[in-house]
Amino acid sequence: MGQVISVRDWSLIRQMGAEGVPQRQIARDLGLARETVRAALASERPPCYERKQAATSFDVFESRVRALLEETPSIPASVLAERLGWSGSESWWRQNVARLRPEYRRVDPVDRLVWEAGDAVQCDLWFPPYRVPLEDGTGVSLPVLTMVSMYSRFLMAVMIPSRRSEDLLLGMWCLLQRLGRVPRRLIWDNEAGIGRGRLTEEARVFAGTLACQIRLLRPRDPESKGGIERRNGWLETSFMPGRTFVSPADFNTQLGEWLVTANSRVVRTTGAAPASLLAWDQEKMLPLPPVVFGLGYRNRVRLLRDYYVSIAGNDYSVDPHSIGRIVDVAADLDTVRIFCDKHLVGVHDRRWARGLTITDPAHLAAAATLRAAYQQPAPAPADIQTRDLAWYDTMFGLSDGWAA
Repeated sequence: MGQVISVRDWSLIRQMGAEGVPQRQIARDLGLARETVRAALASERPPCYERKQAATSFDVFESRVRALLEETPSIPASVLAERLGWSGSESWWRQNVARLRPEYRRVDPVDRLVWEAGDAVQCDLWFPPYRVPLEDGTGVSLPVLTMVSMYSRFLMAVMIPSRRSEDLLLGMWCLLQRLGRVPRRLIWDNEAGIGRGRLTEEARVFAGTLACQIRLLRPRDPESKGGIERRNGWLETSFMPGRTFVSPADFNTQLGEWLVTANSRVVRTTGAAPASLLAWDQEKMLPLPPVVFGLGYRNRVRLLRDYYVSIAGNDYSVDPHSIGRIVDVAADLDTVRIFCDKHLVGVHDRRWARGLTITDPAHLAAAATLRAAYQQPAPAPADIQTRDLAWYDTMFGLSDGWAA
């Protein structure tokens, strides 16, 4: 181009050329050289001043920087400067390293996810920054199971005693019962109690009973669970501030009341409140089975003289009349039940603290009664009728003479 012109002149030249104005007239009307007009009509982009690149102090290091970036794309610029002996401007060094780094760093594009009604529920654990008092007086930071239906953004949550498979599945069943339906996919981020790489046996049985899929996300795939992560942050900033709790039950009560309000707020991404979209979301989900067999803690033992059974970290008393017999123990989030030959021989509220001994006063009284009966002296045997031995001789035809 003969001379540098403004973007306005470049656009006028191209406009007049498109209208059929001769190049000589364009040059005369705009006061430009004909070579400049000809070059502007032939160019595909607006003119700009490009200064010829001059050699810099970084050029000497560039090849070695590229070699290190190819080997380790994430190596910090400060480490590169130290390793290669750079003594110039730190900001100039960082600027040049930042210019080169994208050529060697692997790119991980993120797709926009579209969630269909009834398809997916994301699951995660949130640990509130609060120690909830337990039955033994200690304060413990307990996990909260959170689940969000990705179409309606309907949020569900419940505090559970631990991260063990039994408690995780009990919590999921509790929340699915509240939802009233089952999504086609339950999405987890490699929680140990659900599975890492592959599902645990308990999780496979649970998914099979629900007729749904429990999907484990691949490592380094945070975008696929962004919905539940944002809800966890929302719980921490909107639910927790200013609250106190006296027990896990109190925590769940307050949380349930807050969730009613939270699910009535409009979500920016959907433009609607989760509660208003829930009905359509539920309609596309699978029916909820009436019961899930084998859920929770299970144990089958012979009841010893010490009429207690251990389950979920605590000891619970049993009717001592079942001593010596096989008993079946089952525990959910709230209750421990003990059966003997399908008869209920013990029921307790489950304790979330560990190492406790829980005794039913009725069992204690029954044990005292049985113990007192056992310690009583045995009754004297009844008189036994005796018979003269001669009667047997006569019976078998034995005479005195023959016996002699």
